[in-house]
Amino acid sequence: MLANADGVMPDELKFEGDKKFFTAALDRADLIVHGRNSYEDQPNSPLRTRIIVTRRIGAVAPDPSNPKATLWNPAGAAFEAACDVAGVRSGTVAIIGGPSVFGMFMDRYDTFWLSQAPRVRLPGGEPCFPGVPERSPQEVLAAHGLKAGDAQILDPADGVSVTPWRRAA
Repeated sequence: MLANADGVMPDELKFEGDKKFFTAALDRADLIVHGRNSYEDQPNSPLRTRIIVTRRIGAVAPDPSNPKATLWNPAGAAFEAACDVAGVRSGTVAIIGGPSVFGMFMDRYDTFWLSQAPRVRLPGGEPCFPGVPERSPQEVLAAHGLKAGDAQILDPADGVSVTPWRRAA
């Protein structure tokens, strides 16, 4: 789960090691993609070029409230069209969610970094991907042709880890 039953990421799911890993990855990305309710809420957030997935527009449009953001409705335009409007034609794209946004890119990921906090339980929470909890996140990733690499421990005291899931060459 990536949020509680209220759709909020609770404090008990926030770990310093995971935050540092996530922030460093976003700082390296050329483009951030997320849903209208997802946002990294960090000091560098306003500096990052982003595409916000929404059904509130027909296709693609600049975000009137953020000059670094582009609004994109996948039903009205291809992802590449949104990238063109955002001014990003190559580089690293970081997909930061939510579940439906993660699901849209399952067959396009080169690498998906799956963070896990095994001691945290969020009954009735928001799953990380479509198809969870019927299947595990690992089963969903594997079903889309991704293979697990070696896990990295991010927060030893709480057992928090991140595992790269990479597309087979």
